[in-house]
Amino acid sequence: MSHSKGKLYVISGPSGTGKGTICAELLKDINNEFSVSMTTRAPREGEVHGREYYFVSREEFLENVEKGNFLEHATVFDNFYGTPKDMVIKRLERGRNVILDIDVQGGLNVKASMPDAVLIFILPPSLAELRKRLIGRNTESPEIVEKRLSKALNEIKFIGEYDYYIVNDDIETAVSKAKAILIAETCEVPDKVRPIIRKYEQEQEKGE
Repeated sequence: MSHSKGKLYVISGPSGTGKGTICAELLKDINNEFSVSMTTRAPREGEVHGREYYFVSREEFLENVEKGNFLEHATVFDNFYGTPKDMVIKRLERGRNVILDIDVQGGLNVKASMPDAVLIFILPPSLAELRKRLIGRNTESPEIVEKRLSKALNEIKFIGEYDYYIVNDDIETAVSKAKAILIAETCEVPDKVRPIIRKYEQEQEKGE
């Protein structure tokens, strides 16, 4: 039995906007899978190869770079991180939707590599609310919080490059909107619709 190809969804937005929660809710649908990144950093306690990350050597990572097998990749604190293109394509060809949670620059790189990717930007209600959320986490110093707010403003400037945006002022509403986007995308008229039209023409010819 044939199945339609899945879609790649990129979820981006400043730290503290609720991207992780939204992604977690979307992944409760059995048709959606999370894109596992590849990294050169060592696994932490409890992490499993192929679940949290694909843990590889620097040599293997650089081989993938040379082969062009990353939708996007970056260096963070002397470790490499990247999204393996072949893994994503295999899942899409099986008819699965792939959810990718990455920063704005990574999202734009994915769009350049796979133009059919659907980019969704998660916004805070305001920078004041975002500051409140970041402070409320009690995990970072005031200086880091201000740096994150500055980065958030820079990221928001790229919202015009995204296909959709969601203002997360209420997590349940934000999740509902994200699910609605995924549903709407399944009803999108494809670029090559001739086979669909021909199907109805053949039915008419047969008098069905």
